[in-house]
Amino acid sequence: MITSNLPVSLRVALFLSLSVTAWSTRRQPRCFSKHSSPSPPSIPKAIPSDLFSLLGSKSQSSTVNPLIAAELKSCLKFLVPSSPSGIGVDTWPSQPCARRQLGFTKFPHPSDTEKDELIWWPPEPVLELARLAVDSGGDPAAIQRVLDPTIIPVPDAEGSKEDRCQLTRTPYGRRFFSEELNSYLKFLFEIIVARGPSIGLNVTLSRFDLFHGHLFLAVDSGRLGILFHAREYPAYDKEVFPYNMGFCQIGSNVTYDDSMNLRNILWLAPLPDNSTKSWAAPGVLVVLDARPDGIIYRDLIPEYVNFARTIYEDDLGEVALDVNYLNVGPEPPNYQIFLC
Repeated sequence: MITSNLPVSLRVALFLSLSVTAWSTRRQPRCFSKHSSPSPPSIPKAIPSDLFSLLGSKSQSSTVNPLIAAELKSCLKFLVPSSPSGIGVDTWPSQPCARRQLGFTKFPHPSDTEKDELIWWPPEPVLELARLAVDSGGDPAAIQRVLDPTIIPVPDAEGSKEDRCQLTRTPYGRRFFSEELNSYLKFLFEIIVARGPSIGLNVTLSRFDLFHGHLFLAVDSGRLGILFHAREYPAYDKEVFPYNMGFCQIGSNVTYDDSMNLRNILWLAPLPDNSTKSWAAPGVLVVLDARPDGIIYRDLIPEYVNFARTIYEDDLGEVALDVNYLNVGPEPPNYQIFLC
């Protein structure tokens, strides 16, 4: 070594210098960590399966990150209470109750309580479709196979054809074989309109506002759901909504305001239990609040369309069909279901 040729006094001095330097180097990290602040924890990102788990069984909801769960809950505005009052998961029915068997046949004008129950536990044909969705492994074709093959041309709806507007995915539609299923879809549109004002959502059944939803099978679970979109075509306004949305926007009377935050409405059918013939969770009807400071706006709405507050159905699962509820009048209003 080069130090072997140095005088003893210099070697001692150099040794002491290196020793102090080494000691200082070893001590620095401890001093630094003592006085520095820890890095802020990363904010977890919500995904659609978090939402479905939160609205699912008790065991599913317990798997959601607590931070995400708390933020999601703050953005859920239920149009029907989130679960049957006083009924625990262990006592949810395993067999259809009388109202689910009778459906709308003997309850043409259900009370508010009966409407709640029709969301929690729909008529038997709806439950059968919900179980089919899960048992098929989330295969949209399983749902499409229970459609009546009869082709129904979509007529003019509120002057849409005059404006060269095609509201539906195809110029024709179909319906389910079960009339009770078709009636239930109408019921969903009408209860959204009736109960929307209770949470600040004033919508109308109109080709500019609420007229369609997307029936899907949820990611991971295959749970049957419909994502409804209200406030579909806001009126063009160079100050507040300077966006041209094509022919279907012509003549719109829908004002772009804070109610756009509430345009995504989610219906979920009851969740079948995978291992038994019972049910793991009741049905749900909830508005997903996409206010700009919330987690739904931040994580579930694509940035390029956040001005419209649109959650895309393809992000929630496999889309089986579009559900359209159109006024094919003219007078009095004549609303009909078209599945495209």
